[in-house]
Amino acid sequence: MTNRRRLIQSAIFLCVVTAGTLLMRSRVHASASSQQSTLTTPTLQGDPTHPAQTHGWVETRLYFGLGPADMPSQGSSEAAWRDFLDHEVTPRFPSGLSVVDVYGQWQGQQQPGAARPPSRIRSKMLIIDHPATSDDAARLEAIRTAWKLRTHEHSVLEVTQAADVSF
Repeated sequence: MTNRRRLIQSAIFLCVVTAGTLLMRSRVHASASSQQSTLTTPTLQGDPTHPAQTHGWVETRLYFGLGPADMPSQGSSEAAWRDFLDHEVTPRFPSGLSVVDVYGQWQGQQQPGAARPPSRIRSKMLIIDHPATSDDAARLEAIRTAWKLRTHEHSVLEVTQAADVSF
């Protein structure tokens, strides 16, 4: 099996696990928000970057593999990640983003009679809420391409879904 296929399978697994976790968190947050909505009102709104209500916005998650989980000296360092974030990501999305440390693993298909341990990967998940525009799609693709060129990774998983955003 090729490394690319293994990486894709790993990214899909990460996506499924993360989606379930985020769904649970959003339900808890929604419950807490409805209880607090009578206590607070939004204060950061009224410009294109912070609209009171959004239409046509999406949340994009990008998954970046940094290297083997059990060999922190291999792959990309935290300093290299921050440099990439500062020079490739932030200039393209200066209005804000989130970064989450994630751990991924995948095993791939087994060869007959062979037992193989799963590959474990240190990773970063970049979360950006933004309008669903072709310009933003191009900026996201430029980020993915820059990471692959810089690190020689085969892929950066992208997951985009509709989002209701309010500031």
